[in-house]
Amino acid sequence: MSVVNSIFKRELSSYFTTPLAYVFIVIFLALNGIFTFYLGGWYEREQADLQPFFDYHPLLYLFLIPALSMRLWAEERKTGTIELLMTLPLSTWQAVTGKFLAAWVFSGIALFLTFPVWLTANYLGNPDNPVIFVSYVASFLMAGAYLAIGSCVSAVTRNQVIAFVIAVVICFIFLLSGTPLVLDLFQGWLPQVLIETISGMSFTTHFNSMLKGVIDIRDIVFFFSFIASWLLANIIIVEMKKSD
Repeated sequence: MSVVNSIFKRELSSYFTTPLAYVFIVIFLALNGIFTFYLGGWYEREQADLQPFFDYHPLLYLFLIPALSMRLWAEERKTGTIELLMTLPLSTWQAVTGKFLAAWVFSGIALFLTFPVWLTANYLGNPDNPVIFVSYVASFLMAGAYLAIGSCVSAVTRNQVIAFVIAVVICFIFLLSGTPLVLDLFQGWLPQVLIETISGMSFTTHFNSMLKGVIDIRDIVFFFSFIASWLLANIIIVEMKKSD
């Protein structure tokens, strides 16, 4: 784990040595404010909760998280530093895990910096704080799922733009898979068990379930299993690309 920790610290510190971290955080906070207070009509609702705040997170992550993850491996391959990284005394799974955790913690820092919105809700009313806390956990887990996809896709290509576009498309598919727009297409000709499986693979299904303030073990298992699966694919792809 000391090797993973070293990669984690290297990657996390690299975010703050470039403008990337600050630009990402500023955009994330600004868009959260716009979506919550303007598009979400937070004041007009006259309810001291953060429902409008969290409702837009799946859409917000759809573009910002792939923008964050597109550099994880594509940049290493483009600059040739991946060869140097792979010659170090570490395994591929340690490199993949360290890079992913650094990006996940960074996204968690950006999410944590939205706490003034939570304080505002408490100042103006009496919100259900346990529900808000669980919603923050749900948002963090969903960000990890987006990142796992983005990290895997980033390992496929040297081009960061291509990595970004492909990651957005894949994330969009998993985002919509549990919505009536998609499920209605399969009603009547697919067995119900398959329809439920498609719904169960959706970020929206599990995220909305946790927004109710209930920590269902099935939702937790889904997100961690989803992340582990994509990281495993990430490891396999990096191993295959070593000879490129």
